[in-house]
Parts: sequence; C-alpha cells; structure tokens
Amino acid sequence: MSTITISSVNPARAKADAVVIGLQAGARGIKLAAGAEAIDEAYGGTLRKTLQAMGATGKPNDLVKLPSSGSVGSPLIVAVGLGAADDLETLRRAAGAAARALAGSAKVVLALPASSAAEVDAVAEGALFGAYAFRTYRSASAADHKAPVKAFELVSSAARTRSAKAALTRSQIVARSVNLVRDLVNTPPSDLRPADLADAATKAARSVKLDVQVTDDKALRRGGYGGLTAVGQGSTHGPRLVRLAYRHPQATKSIALVGKGITFDSGGLSLKPATAMEWMKSDMGGAAAVLGTLVAAARLKPTVNVTGWLAIAENMPSGSAQRPGDVITIYGGRTVEVLNTDAEGRLVLADALVRAAEEDPDVIVDVATLTGAQLVALGARVSGIMANDDELRDQIFALSTEVGESMWPMPLPDDLRKSLDSPVADLANIGNRYGGMLTAGLFLKEFVPKGTPWAHLDIAGPSYNEGDPYGYTPKGGTGTAVRTLLRLVEDVATTR
Repeated sequence: MSTITISSVNPARAKADAVVIGLQAGARGIKLAAGAEAIDEAYGGTLRKTLQAMGATGKPNDLVKLPSSGSVGSPLIVAVGLGAADDLETLRRAAGAAARALAGSAKVVLALPASSAAEVDAVAEGALFGAYAFRTYRSASAADHKAPVKAFELVSSAARTRSAKAALTRSQIVARSVNLVRDLVNTPPSDLRPADLADAATKAARSVKLDVQVTDDKALRRGGYGGLTAVGQGSTHGPRLVRLAYRHPQATKSIALVGKGITFDSGGLSLKPATAMEWMKSDMGGAAAVLGTLVAAARLKPTVNVTGWLAIAENMPSGSAQRPGDVITIYGGRTVEVLNTDAEGRLVLADALVRAAEEDPDVIVDVATLTGAQLVALGARVSGIMANDDELRDQIFALSTEVGESMWPMPLPDDLRKSLDSPVADLANIGNRYGGMLTAGLFLKEFVPKGTPWAHLDIAGPSYNEGDPYGYTPKGGTGTAVRTLLRLVEDVATTR
C-alpha cells in the first residue's frame, strides 16, 4: 500500500512529481481552495486565470494538469474539482481521482483543504483508496498498468496536532482493511476456494491477534449446518464457517457481524446466464467486509466485543448439488424448501445468524451481496439497509452517510412475508417475484431471535464496480461496507 505522511511544509517548495490543489466552483467562476495559496503565490498569482483558460470548472470529477514551468518544486500542478459545497466525501473523491491520475509517481504532495482532523482523514483516505491497484496477475511487461503512487505528503496547518496525527493513523488502518477486501474480491475463484478464503482470514486474523476458529465441511455436517452444507455439496471444495473474535477487557457491549462468503456463484442447478457469472467471484464480498472490519477493529481497539462470522461455500452444479424442491434443515432446526438454488446466500447466512445469536450479542448485522433485486431497486452504487429495529436502521444510515458509503433505508413489509410460506417446510427460500431484496431480508429476519436488534445490508451492486474507475473507486472490488461497519462498531461501544 502507498505510504502517507503529514507535514506543515510550504507545498511550493516540496520536491515531488506533482502537487495537488483543489478548485471550487463559484457563481463567478472557479476559485482556489484552501491549501493552494502558496502554489498560487509561487506561480505569480495567475494560477486561477490560467486554469480557467484551460477549461477548469471546479466541479466534482473535474481534473486539470498544468506544467509548473519551474515555479514550484514539483514539475506538475494537478487541480481537482471540489464543487461549491464544503463536503468531506467530495474531498475524499477528489484526492482519490488525483491519486489515480498520478499512478506511476514516486511522490505526490497533497495541498488540499486539510485544516481539521476530519479533512485530514478525508484527504488521506481518498488518496490511499485511489492509489489502489490489483497487480498480482499482471506480467512485468504490462506497462500500460502503472504502479500506484508510492508516497504522499499531506500538507496541513494542523500537522502537529494530536487530532490530525490520530486521523492520519486511522485513515491508514481503514485503507489497509478496505484494500485487503478489494484484493480478496479481485482474486480469481480458482485461487480463492472456500478453504483458501478461510486460510486468508486466519492469516489476517492472526496478524492482529484476533481469535479465529474454522469449522470445516465434515464438522459442519455433524453440527447440523444445513444451509452451508446444502449450498456447498455441489462443489468438490467443501464449505467453511469462520469465527473471528475481538475482545476488549473493559467492554460491556457486543456486536456480531455476519458475512456471506460465496467464493463463486454459478447459481447451482438454477444456473445463471453466462454473462451474470463473469463477476461472481465477488459474491464473497460480505464475508471479506466482515474480515476487514474485524482486522481494523483489532488495530483501533474500540471498547466493545466483536465477533465476525464468515459463511463460506462455493455454489456449483453437479450430480451432488442440491435440487429445487429439496428441503434442508438450517442450524437450530428450522426447515427450508429450496425453490431456487441461486438464492443460496440466504441459506448460508441463516446458519451463521443462528450460530451468532447463540452468543447473545447486543446487535447483529449481516452484510451480503445478496440479490440482483438490489441493483434493480437502488442501482450499482447504493446499498440497501433493512432492519427489525428502526433505531438501528437509522443509525447505520447516518453512519454510512458520514463515512461516504452510499446506503438507503428499505422496509421489510409484513404483507410480503406470506409469500415465503411453504406447503412442505417452515418456509421457502424465495418469495414474491417483486420486491426480491425485501423478501430476502424477511427470510433472514426469521433466523434472528425476537428482541435482538438486527440489520441486513445488501451490497450486491456496490461491492463490485463493473464500470470505469471514478473518484477513489477502482474497477473491480471496492471494499464497500468496511467503513460503515467499523463506525457502527465504534458507535455501539459508546451509544447502545
């Protein structure tokens, strides 16, 4: 991962490959954002006019490169648009866009607005997120894919304050976890089978001294984990259930995070169309997000106990695969008629939700790339939030907005529950054709004890970016939900 430092040096004198400044869009044209004053002075006070003549608008997503002509210590000045509003997420995205545009650089100076700890955090996160690149499978000759920026120097008037230093440290911890999730989601399914994901989780957990337990396919069968074993039985690579635990000696509250970890989803016998399988290596994004959150929590040490449950399987068609019409028994005894084997994520999550609830946490949150209906309802960049507790749903929405992850509260309508009734089992794994994201949430709700606050995050679209990179978001795995879950963990420690 790229490195980042903070200083109060004059950015016009700093030696680097490029210096990044911000532009704001005003009613009378562009204006230089805070942090750019020294660069403008060194440029002779004409920087704004020059950039405006070059077509700079100052709007979000606008980026203009300008040769410095020796006026400052960097040969290149990069101006990124911040829009008109004082918005941390826009600042975060601008830093990310600059980091992407400057790939291949050894050092970049960030002279963006960063006078507060919140701004330091936003700029640092954006730069570190934007500098991400997944190069594991690139040959050395792939020159068109430049290495990320090696080092950033963030210039801030608050550089020597404790709050700014703490913000910088936190941003590095969060970025490391987000990029861990991106790496896992981007890994080809041939190299990330259920046992491989469990091994990766074990390695990451032990590196930060988390407790870790892995239950293999044989033990899952003996233990009655019918969801995991049914989904995994069509594959030659057996399922796994990974339990991670972070403990704080002074904690009085606890939260359980449950993640869907389908390492590849063919749809099973209810086979997906070929094009729909092209990004199904990402169907373990929920489990990866839980892992990333636990790793970050272990480094930040909030005063709360956290367990993470990774429900891992590979959903494949074969002579041993589960069939539409099968009835399976979820851990804890509830029976489910499987009407569609491509609605498999809820089956593995059901096992893990029941098991997580046995430890009596104060809050349970599951996160999953669960339904195509999420993309239909909310698009590819907005996750859905469903909950049995309005306060918890609203809390997650507020925190997701605060950290810059787009999520939206969704209902769990009682009238849709009847569509999950089965004539032969306790419930069916699919319901009404319409509102598929909501019926999936209602299914999961059945496996949470009454009285336990629970929320479900459907991140099917946002977890994987099939389009072009934007802001700090790369093509491929995005690492979404880690920042929201981590803030929730910290919030539970102080508010619930």
